[in-house]
Amino acid sequence: MTIETIIEEKLLSAFLPRHLDVINESYLRKLPAIIKSNFKVIIVSKVFEGQKIRQRHSAINKVLAEELNDKISTLTLHSYTEKEWQKYYVDSLPLSAHCLTQ
Repeated sequence: MTIETIIEEKLLSAFLPRHLDVINESYLRKLPAIIKSNFKVIIVSKVFEGQKIRQRHSAINKVLAEELNDKISTLTLHSYTEKEWQKYYVDSLPLSAHCLTQ
């Protein structure tokens, strides 16, 4: 099972998201294959209602604690309530921070 699949399955189970993208961005850094992977997660869930960004990210990090410990080098998180997603991002994907410099 790939790390992407593990991440997807854990997040699907924990947050029952309306939308979930797990994107492997390791190729952007041109690192050797033995280096941990870099991922961007875009997740939209009702579970995030009433939570601040920090609370959402903490919950995601807790679910992925094992992977963050030994399989993930960088995890870029974009977490939204359904209302936020509809208002701001329904027609486009947010960029990772390192992509904004081009």
